[in-house]
Amino acid sequence: MSISERCARWIVGIVEVNKCSPRMAQRSAETAEILKEFSALFFAMRRLAALPWTAVEEELQNSRSPGFISELLAQTCLHPLCQKFPPSVRYRRLFLSELIKRQEAAGCDPLDELYDALAEVVGAEESSESFRSYRLPCGAFVSLLENAALISGGTTGLVTWEAALYLAEWALDHPQLFAGRTVLELGSGVGMSGISICRSCSPRRFVFSDCHPAVLQKLRQNVRLNGLGSDSRPAVRVDRLDWTTATGEELRAIGADAVVAADVVFDPDLTGSLVQLLSKLLQRPSTEAQPLVLICSTIRNPQTYGGFKLQLEKAGLGHEAMSEPARHVFPYDRATPIELLKVFR
Repeated sequence: MSISERCARWIVGIVEVNKCSPRMAQRSAETAEILKEFSALFFAMRRLAALPWTAVEEELQNSRSPGFISELLAQTCLHPLCQKFPPSVRYRRLFLSELIKRQEAAGCDPLDELYDALAEVVGAEESSESFRSYRLPCGAFVSLLENAALISGGTTGLVTWEAALYLAEWALDHPQLFAGRTVLELGSGVGMSGISICRSCSPRRFVFSDCHPAVLQKLRQNVRLNGLGSDSRPAVRVDRLDWTTATGEELRAIGADAVVAADVVFDPDLTGSLVQLLSKLLQRPSTEAQPLVLICSTIRNPQTYGGFKLQLEKAGLGHEAMSEPARHVFPYDRATPIELLKVFR
């Protein structure tokens, strides 16, 4: 073969590689996106039907290789976060069983580490508590110890509700509203909104609050798990705050520049106490700036929510609906309407 023929063949080879490279890069990016979505949904323990199984089937049919499954395991059940803050045993068992079913249907070679992972959770003991973890835009996770039951110990405060995730997303879009401020959170529950604000919005000080003893215990635990405390930046504390007995003097001592709350408008019997508390928080001398007050609510019962707005107006408080979060950061059910209200005097 002459030198000119060799050169021509070499040039053709380069052209073919260059043709493939954009396609390969696109495919690699698509695979990475699938893995990222699976990881987010898995650690948030979203229902299995919500996971992108169709995309997994396509990947398996295209590659027929266990490599993708290995990477998926590395981003879920075998990820270091899963060893430290694992989703429930039942959830992991169902997830791995579904993954095995999809792999076998695609005709892929068996993967020992997949069956080993299933064997480990099949023999594990169930617990009434497990972790949900949510990835922040910076790549760090907020991990929360929650109860399996929505209502436990006579309270609904031991799980993360949708409005807390919505409020956290909104705060991530508006960090400047919390930076350098003292923030008071009402009805903190397990701590999702507050911990997200502490990790991403640079408040000077953050005061978590709730009333139920079991909720306060879980809240303190989650605050510690996420590396926050009185010596951290921001400085953080967890207070017991009873809306029915809190005095104006107590509230002024907190010195809140901003007040946030999520999913606290659900019981008509508590609405009056909440409105009275907000009225006290907004009762400042004319020479002082009013705190920013944001109440985020999932509108499950329009009558209850409408009653809350009516009581605000009767107390001489104004309210304004804020814009929705610009980004969908956390996985949660968005079917039920959620509204963020700014409350002011």
